[in-house]
Amino acid sequence: MQSGEEIWLALRDSLRGNASEAVWAAGLNTLRLVDYRDKVLVIGAPNQIQLQRIQQRFLPFITEQAQQLVGDDVTVSLTVSDVIPDADLNKSSEVVTNPTSSAANFSPSVDKPARLDPRMTFDSFVPGSSNRLAFAAAQSVAETPGRAYNPLMIYGNSGLGKTHLLHAIGNYVQENYPGRKVLYVSTETFLNDFIRAIQTRTQLALHDRYRENDVLLIDDIQFMETRGETFHEEIFHTYNALHGEGKQIVLTSDRSPRDLAGLQERFRSRLLQGLVTEIDQPDLETRIAILRSKAEREGIGLPDDVAEWIAQRVRDNIRELEGSITMLRAFANLRQEPISLELAKAHLTNLGQEQIILKPETILTVVSDFYGLSVEDVRGSKRLRPLVHARHVAMYLIRDLLDNYSYPMIARIFDGRNHTTVISGVEKIKDQLAVNSELLAQINQLKRRLQGDGRD
Repeated sequence: MQSGEEIWLALRDSLRGNASEAVWAAGLNTLRLVDYRDKVLVIGAPNQIQLQRIQQRFLPFITEQAQQLVGDDVTVSLTVSDVIPDADLNKSSEVVTNPTSSAANFSPSVDKPARLDPRMTFDSFVPGSSNRLAFAAAQSVAETPGRAYNPLMIYGNSGLGKTHLLHAIGNYVQENYPGRKVLYVSTETFLNDFIRAIQTRTQLALHDRYRENDVLLIDDIQFMETRGETFHEEIFHTYNALHGEGKQIVLTSDRSPRDLAGLQERFRSRLLQGLVTEIDQPDLETRIAILRSKAEREGIGLPDDVAEWIAQRVRDNIRELEGSITMLRAFANLRQEPISLELAKAHLTNLGQEQIILKPETILTVVSDFYGLSVEDVRGSKRLRPLVHARHVAMYLIRDLLDNYSYPMIARIFDGRNHTTVISGVEKIKDQLAVNSELLAQINQLKRRLQGDGRD
């Protein structure tokens, strides 16, 4: 009886001989044998995306070739395997037989193809006014790696979609440019690989692992700030090596490079030479669209009033926004009833950490009390300096905290002023915040008061 390895070697030869070069290079060359027993041939693909592609396009062809070799009763099963593909066995054996090669001992922290989440694609990302530039830039980078924006730096608070865009870029490149190597890592993984390479004296292999890629995606580089100078040297030279060869680099952070004081100045200046784009807090309409998209993808019936109720309470974290639907579905299944507003209010009591739903009247009252003025005077037309300042602060906070209030809507709150007056007042506060630390402290104090006093 033939062994599984013998069958697999014969099958690979048959696939190679009967497939075109394009089909072979599109994924068949990455497969390897995982197991063979009871007439079931288990074949491993390097990642979920490749598995789905092979299952959809080539599984009948692979099964036909296997049955011709072994018999009609054999079946082929696909799985994800992190074992080195047969296409790389010759290369690996050369490395292992050379005891002086540093690559023989280096074991990276992660398997690079498996790190990409196939669910995080451009199709599953919901663009809006808060992320449109970052979304468009990520698409351009994925379509023409190394040419559109290099490097691309995306920054913003946690949970707003930065990591999703990194995965979307990687998934797109792997799907449309199968010959190009993509590596996604977190900064923590980069650091762990760096430390392991030092401990095992395999720095050259570390260089190869990171610098051989056509697209390098690094998440959360703000964690580089507290690392030692040697680590900063490594990331700087890795950046230079890739960029010098026209390879694409995409990074994310919770802050702009200008605010990452712990980075080397020369590395920070390199980042600023590319495109730096921010993902901001999504507005109400985008949050509702995200909820509907999530519900649609997972086949969840989500009434409009429930979507709006959740979106009002979770303003600054998309992960929590999407997670609320999963929780709600679990409650609905447990109670065996459809999702409703009553169900949401009963079971999502801590949503958004009791996210505040502010109203303009609340902001006006808090600002007036803070400055020792009456609400009527702050809303009115008197031009005394203290009143004008408090009025502008109130306009700024309404605009900043209530993202569904336009300038004309705010103008109507202040005794029907022209909306250009509101724009002018808001911009004055913005300009002063950049240079006036006392005003910044006042604004922050007001926001804290609103978070304490403005609960629904």
